[in-house]
This record gives sequence, structure tokens and C-alpha cells, in this order.
Amino acid sequence: MTVKKTILAAAVLILGAQAHAQSVPTAGTLVIVPAQGEVRANNDQAIATLAIEEQDKDKAAAASRVNQKMKQGLDIVKKEDPQASLKTQGYYTYPVYPDERPLPNGAPPKVRVPTAWRVGQSLQVTTTSLDKLPKTVAAAQKVLTLNNLYFGLSPAATRKLDEQRIAATYQNLNERIAAIAAAMGRKLGDATLDTVDFEGSGNYAGAERAHAPAPMMMMRGKAQDSAEVAEPSFEPGETTLEMRVVGKVKFK
Repeated sequence: MTVKKTILAAAVLILGAQAHAQSVPTAGTLVIVPAQGEVRANNDQAIATLAIEEQDKDKAAAASRVNQKMKQGLDIVKKEDPQASLKTQGYYTYPVYPDERPLPNGAPPKVRVPTAWRVGQSLQVTTTSLDKLPKTVAAAQKVLTLNNLYFGLSPAATRKLDEQRIAATYQNLNERIAAIAAAMGRKLGDATLDTVDFEGSGNYAGAERAHAPAPMMMMRGKAQDSAEVAEPSFEPGETTLEMRVVGKVKFK
């Protein structure tokens, strides 16, 4: 193909594309526009799980020690952080059996007899006194163990951020509508916002999500009675709250 024919072919393609674009009418077009907004805030709440576990040949003795130490732990936490919300949970008792060798074929099964009993209980501590948290945990660790720690936003902080999240989401929706209007060669004034779905209930929208740091997991171990424990170091981090919205825009 000669250079002249190549240039001619390219010109035909360009003119054809322009003619096709100009021939697509946009009057009365209904456009579905998804948008999202997010806000970030420093975490102001901690949820810690403290636990105690005892093992003894005497089930009553193990349970008694658990009950005593949990009461001691409760008293310590109440003293260190009077404003904390406390909830005891997860009380369990189960037998501990010895390891047994496989029986020869045809041998009658032996009655399993427990050699000990394991008893435990956990305590959930919810607090916004993050400045007291290291001291509170260190004091409680004299009796209990720290099994789990999670930082997040308190309900009050979440409600306060909700207005900002809505505003950010709606602003993003307007920005996307303006971009779509420009791409269609239409004026923004030609667009009318027909529907705004903040619930994201349509198939075109995802559910609202809150991204928070993963819980900090602690290994369970036997607590050392009355032993001094150095204060742990915690970084609460931040949480990102997202909102999704879908708008239906109609062009004149």
C-alpha cells in the first residue's frame, strides 16, 4: 500500500469515528453513577480480652482458683479504669485425658478416665481511656493474661463522623456526574439528579465497609500471681469509614 493510500484510509477512519460519535443522541439519557466517600479518624476505643485458666486433678480446686483470680482481676480493672465497661464471658470446664497407645485388634475399649480438669474464664474490657490502657493491662496481667486487643471507634465517634462521611460521598457523586457530562459533550446544567441511593441497595452498589486494623492476638499462658509486669506499648492507629452511593442522572 502506498503512502497516499495509507493516509487516505486513516482519514476515512477518523471521519467515520467522528460521524458515529456525533450521531449518538444523549437527550433523555438515564445514567447510573456510583460514587463513594471515606473519612479517617484516630481510634478512640479499645476492647481487650483478659483470661484465666487453671488445671488441677480436682475439678473443684481448679474452678475455685479461676473464680478467685477472676474476681481479683475484676477488682484491679475497676480500680485502674473505673469508666471501663466490663463483661465476663466464656466460662468453660473440660476434662484432660492422658495420651493412650492404640489398642491391639479385638481388644475391648478402655473406659477413659480424666487425669485432670481444665477450667477457664475470660473478661471483656471496653474502654475509651486509652491513656490508662497500658497501666490497666499491666496491673491486670499480675493475675490474668491478655488474649486479645482490638482498637476501633466508639459509637459516639462513629456518629460524629457520619455527617462528614455523607458530605464526602455526595461530593464525589457530583464530581463524577460533572465528569460524565463533560465526556458526553453535555453541559452540567442539562443533567437532573433523579435518584440518590445512600443505602447502596441496588445490584450496582456494594455494602458499606469500615476498615479497621486487625485485632492484636496474644498467646494464652498461665498468669503469674502477684508478679510485677512491665507496661505494654500500644498504638491505637486509625479507622477508615467508607460509604457508597448510587445516583440516577437524567439528561435533557
